[in-house]
Amino acid sequence: MLSVIRVHLPSEIPIVGCELTPYVLVRRPDKSAATEDVPESSPLEGYFLRYRWFRVQSDKKVTICSVHPTEQATLQCVFCSKRPALVSKSYHCSPKCFTDAWQHHKTLHERAAAENGNNEEDNNNDLSRANSAASGVLASTLSSLNGPPTPFYPSSIAQKNGGETLVEVGGCKTYTPTADDIGYVLKFECVVAVAESKQSVGHPSTIMTSRVIPAPSPRPRRLIPVNGADVVGGHLDQDGRIQSAGSFTVLSYNILSDTSASSELYSYCPTWALSWPYRRQNLLREIVAYRADVVCLQEVQSDHFHEIFAPELDKHGYQALYKRKTNEVLSGSTSAIDGCATFFRRDRFAHVKKYDVEFNKAAQSLTEAIIPPAQKRSALNRLVKDNIALIVVLEAKFGNHQPTDGKRQLICVANTHVNVQQELKDVKLWQVHTLLKGLEKIAASADIPMLVCGDFNTLPGSAPHSLLVYGKVDPQHPDLLVDPLGILRPQTKLTHQLPLVSAYSSFVRSVMGIGLEQHRRKMDLNTNEPLFTNCTRDFIGTHDYIFYTADTLMVESLLELLDEDGLRKDTALPSPEWSSSHIALLAEFRCMPRTRR
Repeated sequence: MLSVIRVHLPSEIPIVGCELTPYVLVRRPDKSAATEDVPESSPLEGYFLRYRWFRVQSDKKVTICSVHPTEQATLQCVFCSKRPALVSKSYHCSPKCFTDAWQHHKTLHERAAAENGNNEEDNNNDLSRANSAASGVLASTLSSLNGPPTPFYPSSIAQKNGGETLVEVGGCKTYTPTADDIGYVLKFECVVAVAESKQSVGHPSTIMTSRVIPAPSPRPRRLIPVNGADVVGGHLDQDGRIQSAGSFTVLSYNILSDTSASSELYSYCPTWALSWPYRRQNLLREIVAYRADVVCLQEVQSDHFHEIFAPELDKHGYQALYKRKTNEVLSGSTSAIDGCATFFRRDRFAHVKKYDVEFNKAAQSLTEAIIPPAQKRSALNRLVKDNIALIVVLEAKFGNHQPTDGKRQLICVANTHVNVQQELKDVKLWQVHTLLKGLEKIAASADIPMLVCGDFNTLPGSAPHSLLVYGKVDPQHPDLLVDPLGILRPQTKLTHQLPLVSAYSSFVRSVMGIGLEQHRRKMDLNTNEPLFTNCTRDFIGTHDYIFYTADTLMVESLLELLDEDGLRKDTALPSPEWSSSHIALLAEFRCMPRTRR
């Protein structure tokens, strides 16, 4: 007969919007143990598994802090409490929590007041009271929380008693908590049932979760004009996004693959925030919110691309293209191997052509051409690292780029993830040079603006970075000392003719504008690059870039960079708010008028 051995949840904290999938171990009739489901539609020797989820509702609901979702709230902002849209943001766990979050919280007040201009006098009175919070008049204590706080992580919870009500919320093995569940404990029940009579057999196995918390919401990142153009003077597209007429936006983001997000490497990140079910929904929410016209993602696992990112972004109007890393070095299931994914909005672009760049193939050709036979094996061991690039040619369908003159406006977008091993400086430079030579061939065949995006795993000022932005490498550059195979010689060959510029250098190069100085403080003025795009406990620096051809494109605006105020003060990345160890980069571009080039 079928029986349940044990059940447990991979994560002890349920989060709104994050699917809960219990681990259920069963004893099959043949005495073997298995985790495969036995649904009612496919009973096993007359038995199946029945699942139910309950919300444990008591007389006293715990209110959760809107800033620190694992903490119980003790204060409520008076201004926000009167506005239904802001109530979820009104709760705080301590006076310090409220004052630390004040700069961001204040913008909620200002936006709400602006949207409700017809009650100007009431708004001003409420705004004045709320704004006095920064001076110490914080908010009213939540009356429902007077007395000893309710334990947030109950070590054990008694079965149903007179003060509790079990409300059934799900009848499947999995359950996704909703906003109605916030502050409540969930109960999962699994029991063997007879297929014919539907009667339960024996006692159910149950799990009680911790209290459901809302998904953390980081401070929104704004698009900052950098060329004097007024972004607000643009138009609203069909999604309600403000954008300059004729411009387009490009996002580049290393999302940190699940196979790379180990608890050993990122021990400072809560386990629930590091779990893939949580990070998946948080990353999707962030990516969709940017509403970029072109999205370049790195470290996208093959199975996650096909099962999650492609279908989910398709719902938002994106077409998807993908190139998985080769697997000559990597072992294990090919479905878990990551790669580069490029998405574009169908209403803004049409797909023209796709090029796959496999550096392993280039390594084979290189060793055949210049490496002596006795050294080929060791050379391939050094060069073959499975890295790839995905190059996509798109045709613009917006603004003044309609082909009225018989010429189509094409744009070439390269998306790459360069080798991570820092000691292999020669391999990094060779990979970047190989990519640039391929892009030069495309440029020679068409009058086409180019964008080169990705995680280059190389710091500003390194040889690969110098090659990208200067078109050459100083022969005295220290990185060139690492060249055991002689693949970088003669060093005069390390050039290219593409006029590439880093998009984020516009924060430094552009004319000083209102508020632009605060963004320059997040830049390294020696290299004209961000202070960091990758921030962990062990490393902080810039590895991610968006380069563009300056003779064909101009930067209109940039997504603001994060600083210590944009991150949790008690941790690095990834965190509950930001689900990758990298930050997303986004730039708005405009194609320059056609000239004879």
